[in-house]
Amino acid sequence: MTAKIKEITTQEFDDIVLRGDNVVVDFYSTECPPCEALASKYDALSQIYGDDVTFVKIFRQGNRELAQKLGVTSSPTILFYKKGRILEKRFSGAVKRKDVNRVLDSLLPMEKQGELQLRIQPRTTECDVAVLGGGPAGLTAGIYLAQAQARVMVIDPALPGGYISTTHMVSNYPGFPKAQNGYMLAHYFHRQAQEAGVEFRSAVDVEAVDLENKTMVIDGVETIKAKRLIIATGSSPRPLGLKGEQEYRGNGISYCSTCDAKYYKDRHVIVIGGGNSAVEEALYIARFASKITIIHQFAEFQANKTAIARLKKLGSVEYYLEHEPREFIRHGHMDMEVVAEDLANGVRKSLRAAGVFVFVGFIPNLGFVKNSFKKDQAGYLLTGEDMQTSVPGIFAAGDIRSKQYRQITTAVADGTIAALSIIRELG
Repeated sequence: MTAKIKEITTQEFDDIVLRGDNVVVDFYSTECPPCEALASKYDALSQIYGDDVTFVKIFRQGNRELAQKLGVTSSPTILFYKKGRILEKRFSGAVKRKDVNRVLDSLLPMEKQGELQLRIQPRTTECDVAVLGGGPAGLTAGIYLAQAQARVMVIDPALPGGYISTTHMVSNYPGFPKAQNGYMLAHYFHRQAQEAGVEFRSAVDVEAVDLENKTMVIDGVETIKAKRLIIATGSSPRPLGLKGEQEYRGNGISYCSTCDAKYYKDRHVIVIGGGNSAVEEALYIARFASKITIIHQFAEFQANKTAIARLKKLGSVEYYLEHEPREFIRHGHMDMEVVAEDLANGVRKSLRAAGVFVFVGFIPNLGFVKNSFKKDQAGYLLTGEDMQTSVPGIFAAGDIRSKQYRQITTAVADGTIAALSIIRELG
């Protein structure tokens, strides 16, 4: 089966999209990792739905006025039309196949949906090494393995780069005299891996992992079977587990300053935490916010002294040390309340701001596996010096591994060691 996609321009938009029946439109860019991650899924879906839905691609930069008119500000962005009317649902960034699939089904009658599902052909792809996770550890491992002529596949539910993609500036990665934007550093990692020959399955749903047979099912259609497996899934921001946190996550409560600080220009925000990430992120937020209130459970910050000194020079920051949040309450559209408790006397007070940022550490991303591995008390994977876990043939690298320090440089070192260990095993 071949892809059924039309590349069009602004001049063709009215005839093909607005006068069409069922149409899906992909606004894409070149040199765009999220667009690359979407391309194979878009092609595959066009093979299934292409007789009933018109699949269209539009180069966003070459059709800028049309994109702006439609509110398309990032690549890729997918829009859906039915008889010339744009649907409310749209996707951008790390687009998942199942999400697009669901909207495509909604355009068609129920009986047609069932008929098209029969066209989906499951497939199996074999490789030497499958790497779960596309952060610095996984990408480094991929580079070493691909350069050793191994067939390696990096599989990630998100986009290549990992957590550094959301980090504002990285100033301590060797080789760059000046601080680097985290997104660009992640982009360099990804491009180098591509040049080495690493294959990617990005923004996918990992639906099943069989550790014993080293297989995983992604997007419900492809089974990846490997000789060796590297787990480099990293860690995620630790939630506080307080009342109101889950309810207002992404709607008043954020865990990423690079993603959301720009929405609080000239407004007051609250930052919870006092370690390196909290202080560094607060410094970035200060570029936008008019005032920052920091809530920290200890009497002193646990961040590096340079960052603390920079923070204390800011005149727009107030501190509630030896305090802990107890509840989040939302008032109206842009007004959050944090109920904070003074740990010295138990007195609670209400602090209000436009938004809240939480930076209180991380937890390992291991939700896709059961209790097959030996772990430390915090749930991180235990490995030997060769990065091999307690499960034969499975290695771990990066922030998912039990260790004292978690930095980009330590993740890169782990990925290197895991790859070299596997290269030696595979001969």
